[in-house]
Amino acid sequence: MGEFSTTEVDGNLLIVTINRPDRLNALHPPGNAELAGIFDDFQSNPDLWVAIITGAGDRGFCAGNDLRYQAEGGDRSAAPATGFAGLTARWDLNKPVIAAVNGVAMGGGFEIALACDLIIASDNARFALPEPKVGLAALAGGVHRLPRQIGLKRAMGMMLTGRHVPAAEGVELGFVNEVVAPDQLMTRAREWAAMILECSPMSIRATKEAAMRGFEEQGLQAAYEKQYDAVRAMIKSQDFIEGPLAFSEKRAPEWKGE
Repeated sequence: MGEFSTTEVDGNLLIVTINRPDRLNALHPPGNAELAGIFDDFQSNPDLWVAIITGAGDRGFCAGNDLRYQAEGGDRSAAPATGFAGLTARWDLNKPVIAAVNGVAMGGGFEIALACDLIIASDNARFALPEPKVGLAALAGGVHRLPRQIGLKRAMGMMLTGRHVPAAEGVELGFVNEVVAPDQLMTRAREWAAMILECSPMSIRATKEAAMRGFEEQGLQAAYEKQYDAVRAMIKSQDFIEGPLAFSEKRAPEWKGE
């Protein structure tokens, strides 16, 4: 247990909980630095294949930047290079991360969720990028990720107004995968993680890297022809042999992740 977050390891799954419920899990530089260390370990640990990030309590996933800490002149020197929660500027993570959004995800909290691969939300979740209302801008990736994920006009409708979007509308807009009752949120997030864990982790990393890096190319052909490190690693892995072998033997594969 850290000072601002907790972790749980369940087999190949890491569960990270932002633990500042008295401030709706708003984050300050020391909290971001602690989470950055956790995700550094997740990225480098070969036995951890999928992560879930959520917030403590039932009211807030993360209310964003801790403006009270900032207004009080708190030390901001600990802010990590990997961004908010150690995720929003972590460009080379090819392991999947699921956001289990329990309550408000505002500003940097929404940016954390947007940096994840899946968003599972409780039906009381609310999303917004309200930074312009306090003289700021969503510069932890929100202004870039949201248009890419839901289209420019829909994103502008959120970003230029700072309006709150309920979870059900998040599904309609396309940034939320599923909405569930609050008491089912972690169960369902774990079920999504379990479905991913049924697949080869080498294949999952290759899929994520190719999909995300492919967006950087000018067109479909360039993305298709680009060489991806995780794809090369997949082809050289034991899992590349084990998958077809298990299929031919009509048994469940035993993934090694290498």
